[in-house]
Amino acid sequence: MRRRPILLAGPALLGAGRAAAQATIPFYAAGPGSAFLPYAEAVARFAATRGVPLDVRRSAGSLENLRRVEDEPGAIGTAFLGSVVDALGGTPAAGGRRHVAIRALFPMYETGFMAAAPRAKGLTRFADLAGKRVGCGPARGPAETFFRAAAEVAGFSAEIASGDSAPLAEATIRGEIDALWQGAIIPIPALVQVADAVDTVIIGPGEDVARGVVARLPHLAPLTVPAGTYRGQAESVSSFAAWNFVVANAAMPEEQAYAITKAVLSAGDPARDIAAMAAGTRAANAGTNRVLAFHPGAVRALREAGATVPEIAAPR
Repeated sequence: MRRRPILLAGPALLGAGRAAAQATIPFYAAGPGSAFLPYAEAVARFAATRGVPLDVRRSAGSLENLRRVEDEPGAIGTAFLGSVVDALGGTPAAGGRRHVAIRALFPMYETGFMAAAPRAKGLTRFADLAGKRVGCGPARGPAETFFRAAAEVAGFSAEIASGDSAPLAEATIRGEIDALWQGAIIPIPALVQVADAVDTVIIGPGEDVARGVVARLPHLAPLTVPAGTYRGQAESVSSFAAWNFVVANAAMPEEQAYAITKAVLSAGDPARDIAAMAAGTRAANAGTNRVLAFHPGAVRALREAGATVPEIAAPR
């Protein structure tokens, strides 16, 4: 379903980026219920105040967005870096098609992974989940995939309980499963639900296991969740996160990619100026992408903002 472009009056970008910013740019996001859609809409509202009009369009999410950007030189889209890996490799998830035209523009937000367990269960460390019944969201989804990877690095196995996050959270609160492992924008809503209902321990895999998982899966990055993020969380938690980026086609003119990236990164406080979920939309987080080459226009904008941009080979 196509949505009307979000256009707000505001000053246009100065210099060469101004002309490039005038054409309305298709911005593929996701459908209702996905964090991609409100994020894209918030970014579009902010970009419009900088003279960059974005037309937010609903889609099925990352893989469709990557396919559309691959085929539409003038489009941009939201994408999970795990899906980018599939697209670059032409895996079955990506329809067996290798994507060679996609390029990174700027970081969106991180999807952190961790567990919540009622304190009455006596579980305090990741290793304590060995042999326990752990809720991991939909079967074969990202949460389950990353939990299995972390458990393998830690050297144990657990019984996986699959299902939607809300029922699994209720089952955790009732003590029917031992812990709930989830991945989402932090604080993770399902873990907040558990922590607000019962005395809870928030459990991450720890620095060593997280480092091992990141070494195996380059689209992940280390993560530290500060104490106090969840009710009753007395200590920080070490884990890993999967980042999401906005992507463009390599054929997009450099000035246009520069204008888009510069506009979004001009937010002094992205959590305040764009949306709370955009707190990670900062040039400093460019380095969390280690799998997809950046568009030259984005590289220029990121470096102007003080970022160190990883040198990643473009797909061929």
